[in-house]
Amino acid sequence: MKILLSLIALAIGIPLFAQTVTPSATPPPAAAPAATPSLVPDIHSKTIMETLIAAGPVMIVLFALSVFFVMLVIVYTMTIRRGAVVSSGYMATADALLRKRDYFGLLAVSNRHGEAIARVVQRMLDFTTKNPNADLQQVREIAETEGTRVAASLNNRVTYLADIGMIAPLLGLLGTVLGIIRSFGALGADLGTARYVLLSKGISEALVNTCAGLAIGIPAMMAYALFRGKAQKLISELESATTHVLALLSLQYGSRTERTPVLIEDEL
Repeated sequence: MKILLSLIALAIGIPLFAQTVTPSATPPPAAAPAATPSLVPDIHSKTIMETLIAAGPVMIVLFALSVFFVMLVIVYTMTIRRGAVVSSGYMATADALLRKRDYFGLLAVSNRHGEAIARVVQRMLDFTTKNPNADLQQVREIAETEGTRVAASLNNRVTYLADIGMIAPLLGLLGTVLGIIRSFGALGADLGTARYVLLSKGISEALVNTCAGLAIGIPAMMAYALFRGKAQKLISELESATTHVLALLSLQYGSRTERTPVLIEDEL
């Protein structure tokens, strides 16, 4: 039946089945308009690393500074600790050898240890063994000088973090100023609608530099406060250990001076 109706429709020229087209049928695709270059950058397609790289040459310096900051934190975590300044094992050995008056044995032990208190004791014993007639005040001055040097070394190492904490925001401010200069330069140029794109790009670079500088400076100052507190605590423990060693030496110096008059009376 459908074939017969089709033949009749074709014979009389009427499109009988044109009305059977369902509404869901999609019309033939129209020709796409010519692609026009977009002046607005696709910011959603950029990764964080690409955004940082596109923020100007100051970001290279900030990136190097951040790597240096992370390295300092790792090194300070391993070196600024109690075992690197005063260790219980060394103090027990030093106490036993000092009570036995084995100065050369303690000097050999101090040469094998790398703690800060070992270096202080080494300087004291080296001076004492080379100058047997030196009094306790001179030995105390040697200990104070070496202890001051070790304390200054700890404090100077920690201040590198404070330097990073101050330099990073300033570098971020430099990048911000360069981005603002670029933005106003684009705003004054006769580029049509493209100048607004360049304006937004310059402002984006300026804000990225500001954010990067603060993102490095704030953790650096926090790390500086943390390691400064640890350094001060270790310096106090070093002073306490040095005082303990000097107290043992003072007892031996006192006993030595008490035996000297007895020896003189026996000779007389």
